[in-house]
Amino acid sequence: MDLYEYQAKDMFREHGVPAPAGRVVRSVDDAAAAAEEFGLPVMVKSQVKIGGRGKAGGVKFSPTIDKVRENAGNILGLDIKGHITRQILIAPASDIAEEYYVSFLLDRANRTFLAMATHEGGMEIEQLAEERPDALAKIPVDALTGVDLRKAEEIADAGKFPAEVRDQVIQILIKLWETFEAEDATLVEVNPLVRTPEGEVIALDGKVSLDENAAFRHPDHAALADAEAENPLEVRAKEKGLNYVKLDGQVGIIGNGAGLVMSTLDVVAYAGEQHGGVTPANFLDIGGGASAEVMANGLDIILSDPDVRSVFVNVFGGITACDAVANGIVKALEILGDAATKPLVVRLDGNNVEEGRRILNEAAHPLVTQSDTMDAGADKAAELAHAGV
Repeated sequence: MDLYEYQAKDMFREHGVPAPAGRVVRSVDDAAAAAEEFGLPVMVKSQVKIGGRGKAGGVKFSPTIDKVRENAGNILGLDIKGHITRQILIAPASDIAEEYYVSFLLDRANRTFLAMATHEGGMEIEQLAEERPDALAKIPVDALTGVDLRKAEEIADAGKFPAEVRDQVIQILIKLWETFEAEDATLVEVNPLVRTPEGEVIALDGKVSLDENAAFRHPDHAALADAEAENPLEVRAKEKGLNYVKLDGQVGIIGNGAGLVMSTLDVVAYAGEQHGGVTPANFLDIGGGASAEVMANGLDIILSDPDVRSVFVNVFGGITACDAVANGIVKALEILGDAATKPLVVRLDGNNVEEGRRILNEAAHPLVTQSDTMDAGADKAAELAHAGV
């Protein structure tokens, strides 16, 4: 789960990272009231879970109440890369002498954690990493030892922070690691970390991503979720315990196992090139237990998507045999009844596949077409989706 900037900075302060406070508002009048309380000048900042807010006009310096009102009115409702601004952060404007960058993240490729740091802030870190990779220090962090004083010193020195801020940066790195570890995060990032003209180092912005697999350890994290900003289909799927992600295409995808579903997405996208450019509409992994209830829940979610024109069910029978999957599909269609209106292409393979295919043939549901292979099934599903335009 990604946090908004204001949530990230609230979390930073809870762990001792210096970060300026602000107030989140949803109206121009409330923005003006917050600015009067803090004192001018203030920053008016869009709160969306995407980068590039400044370039999109979502971050504005506001020296007067009239400017606060003007900027708040322009930013509320602003579309930033498909994310609509529904709330804004009003925060005291900070004078900046220098900008830096620090972060901790999960390094999946190397199965460890990684610290990244540089004294050269003020630009998108991706651009710096591409244009001048030597300027961005990357320091592996052992999960068992974490970031103690010695490790923080190593990171600060590798990032070439100026001597006058080195001690402050070291302490901030220790507190950021504490945040990362204590909150079960996969990313904590400060961009920019700034030095004020008075010499104080503060986290002027923040980004935090939390590991949802650790949510059982953090019941308080549930309050950080913003259901209004989430796709309603994804919210419904989460409530039913389904691993679902909404995409922009027209072919609904159901599979068992993340690897198989990812492969199915690729095959459907390739097949769609021959059928009007249709693409996958979702990622849905029903896992190992394709029971009637699970299948019904999955189909219900996918068929509720108005973009979906066909559904491709691609299941490899393992622990759950193909006959159980087939029975699940038949019973799911019975449960859904008239709610099931779009064609399904079903490809079964693996354990007890012949019996599974026999069950589907005997049911002879008018919406179901069987396919022997994944490629053929993807092609048929793409064809049906294109025909349903």
